[in-house]
Amino acid sequence: MDKSIRVFIEYKVQGEAKEAYEQLMPSVIKTLSEEGASQIEWFEAADQPLLYVEMFEVASFSHYQRLKELRQTKNHPLFSELDIYIEGGLTKLHCWAFRQKA
Repeated sequence: MDKSIRVFIEYKVQGEAKEAYEQLMPSVIKTLSEEGASQIEWFEAADQPLLYVEMFEVASFSHYQRLKELRQTKNHPLFSELDIYIEGGLTKLHCWAFRQKA
């Protein structure tokens, strides 16, 4: 059985879209939770304007792969809305999975 996976998602938001993006994010966070993510955190970079990071845990690597696909494609009714806010669209939404060592 897989150990839990810590997920990092990073992207840059278009300046004119910041307000609308930030209004959408509580719904994104709620939906992530409903999709099985836990310990969800959301950050804006202090030194890089409009750069955002999401961090959360999922139960397995396969769960990470499923959520990554949902977040990076236009198939999900809510997650796909981010496409118009992110510089370069969803193709510029970067996801990484990490397992804790020791």
